[in-house]
Amino acid sequence: MEEIRIMFSPEFFRSILLPALIGGLAVTVCASLLGVTLVLKKYSMIGDGLSHIGYGALSVAAVMNLAPLKVALPVVVIAAFILLRLSENSKLSGDSGIALFSTTALSVGILVSSKAGLTNDVSHYMFGSILAMSRSDVILSIVLSLAVIAAFIFLYDRIFSVTFDESFAQATGVRVKLYSMIFAVLTAVTVVLGMMMMGSLLISSLIVIPTLTAMRVCRSFKGVVLVSGTVSAVSFLIGMFSALLLNTAPGASVVIVNVIFFLAFSLAGKLRK
Repeated sequence: MEEIRIMFSPEFFRSILLPALIGGLAVTVCASLLGVTLVLKKYSMIGDGLSHIGYGALSVAAVMNLAPLKVALPVVVIAAFILLRLSENSKLSGDSGIALFSTTALSVGILVSSKAGLTNDVSHYMFGSILAMSRSDVILSIVLSLAVIAAFIFLYDRIFSVTFDESFAQATGVRVKLYSMIFAVLTAVTVVLGMMMMGSLLISSLIVIPTLTAMRVCRSFKGVVLVSGTVSAVSFLIGMFSALLLNTAPGASVVIVNVIFFLAFSLAGKLRK
């Protein structure tokens, strides 16, 4: 009861908890929406790869005393373009390209931060620290997340066509390469924002698990999108409050709740069959 009283005290709720909840909800919904296309196109591991690249960029920025997000965003966007191009046009398969880039960037980040003695300072990029996010980071997360959601809604029909049949979409006049580039930017932005909350080790769970959960019971693209976003938001809220009450890591708690929903939906899907 004492922890609950502190949690909902006006000062803590207004200055720490409410911004974390709003920013976290925005980012988790973004990740789940984009995750539908990434999973269906078998690019689900790109989130994991981009997060490791983002960790390397954030570590270098911290050592050089630069604004972390301003450095990480362009680096991850460029990496997203390169990885998608490798998946489409290179003999180096998508998974192999992701593994090559992500492990290299992660190693660079660890080496740079350890050499500079900043391992503890950048550890929250690895494991996430949503309650420690600054007000400016929260505001930036909310603004960019709303922009990503708005872009997804506005481009929904084109994203749908490109997701299922790029050749048919191109034949009907859709500029497939342009929308693939836009989607790469949206994914990169979401991954960088999610790293602040979940850390580079867990951000891919926000992209993959809600989509897999929705696919247990839904058969339409729109149904998967709606259920995925809803499950992601509910899982985040339950995970956050559970973490505060049980004194556990918020990011890991959110992932565990997502896994519980996945198991429950899998059971429901089998019972319905």
